[in-house]
Amino acid sequence: MQRSLPPADPALDQDAVTLHEAVSALVRVYQFRDRDRICCYDISVTQCQALKNLVDSGPMRAQALAETLFLDKSTTSRVLEALERKAYIARQPDPTDGRAQVVTITNAGRALFAKITDDLIDQQRAVIEDLDPEARRAAIEVVTRLHRLAEARFTSGVSVGPCSPSRLTAPAV
Repeated sequence: MQRSLPPADPALDQDAVTLHEAVSALVRVYQFRDRDRICCYDISVTQCQALKNLVDSGPMRAQALAETLFLDKSTTSRVLEALERKAYIARQPDPTDGRAQVVTITNAGRALFAKITDDLIDQQRAVIEDLDPEARRAAIEVVTRLHRLAEARFTSGVSVGPCSPSRLTAPAV
């Protein structure tokens, strides 16, 4: 059974194409920036995101951290092993379930994350310094709203990738 599509809206379709191109270009620039800036601190972008999640949420089970990173257990385990070797996190058995681990950021991890964040914020300041305050606030609001909408769609079980169930159904013969 095929889903019925909403009525065509050429303006909406064109805006979706233009937004896709703009966001793709912006994400590509930031991926390169993050890789170049974060990796000079001898951690990966994913490891930095794990530190951010621990700073934001506090100690959490490894499985919960995997979910916030959108990673599987084995990849998360490798990320945590690298951070633990560098003393940026500590892992202990969960007191309520000995099979699970609780991950905590260390003072060294917190300090490293603060240093990386300061570096990235300095770069953001340089990007937006020529915008007037009203344009800055409007840009921040739009980006924030787009993030929330995209995250809600992704985390609600709607696949946004090529493996979406609606894309995998075989065409009728």
